[in-house]
Amino acid sequence: MLKHFINKICGKFIFAPRIMICIPSQVTEVEKKAVIDAASQAGARKVYLIEEPIAAAIGAGIDISKPCGNMVVDIGGGTTDIAVISLGGSVVSTSLKIAGDKFDEYIVKYIKKKHNVIIGERTAEDLKVNIGCVFPKIQDAEMEIRGRDLSTGLPKTLTIYSSEMLEALIEPAMMIVDAVHSVLERTPPELAADISDKGIYMTGGGCLVDGLDKLLQEKTGINVMIAQDTVSCVALGTGKALDNLDALEGKR
Repeated sequence: MLKHFINKICGKFIFAPRIMICIPSQVTEVEKKAVIDAASQAGARKVYLIEEPIAAAIGAGIDISKPCGNMVVDIGGGTTDIAVISLGGSVVSTSLKIAGDKFDEYIVKYIKKKHNVIIGERTAEDLKVNIGCVFPKIQDAEMEIRGRDLSTGLPKTLTIYSSEMLEALIEPAMMIVDAVHSVLERTPPELAADISDKGIYMTGGGCLVDGLDKLLQEKTGINVMIAQDTVSCVALGTGKALDNLDALEGKR
C-alpha cells in the first residue's frame, strides 16, 4: 500500500523520496523500526518519524518551538494521543486505543443489548455523526435505522434518540477524559499553568462527537478549543514538518 501511494505521488521518480510518517506517541522502539523498515522497502530514501500530537499541534497553527506548554488531544480513528508539548517536543504524553472506531463498537454493543438488534459499523458511524453525543443535549434528536432482529432474524426498523447515544458513548468518552486528567497530573507545574491559561486543543475526526469538548471542559475546568480543519490537522502538520526537514536534520 505504501508503495502504491509513493508511486501515485512521485510517479516514476529518479531519486527515492524522503518520507515522514506519523506514529502514536507511545509506540515502542520495535514498532518504530518496523515502520521505518516498511517505508524503506516501499522505496523511501530516508524515513522520518513524527509523533501524532506534535504533527497535530503544528497543523493546528500552534508555535511548538516556544518554551510555554501546549496540550493537544488528538482523537483519530484507532488511537487517542494526548501530549503536553514544549520546545518542539512532547514533555508528557500518553496514547490509548479508545477513539472513533471504538465509539462505533460501543454503539453496536448498546443497540444489541438494549434493542436486541444487530447493526453494521456503517450504521453505527451514521448514528455517531448525526445524533451521537457525550453531553446532554437541550433537544433530543432522533434517527431511524435498520438492523437485524436477533430473535426473529428478520430486518427491523428502529428510532434511536440522542439520549440513548449519550448512554452508549459516555463510557469511552470518560476513558479519554481520565487519560487527559492523568497527563495533567504528571505535567510540570509551570507548563500546567500555561495550559490553564491557553486551554486544551482538540484535533482529529473523533473530537467532532457532539459535546466531547464540553465534557472535557467540565471535568478539567480548563477551556477546550477544537482546532480549525480538525480532520486534516495531523496531515497538514506532517506536511509543514516535511517542508522544514533541513531544520529537523540540523537538530540531529
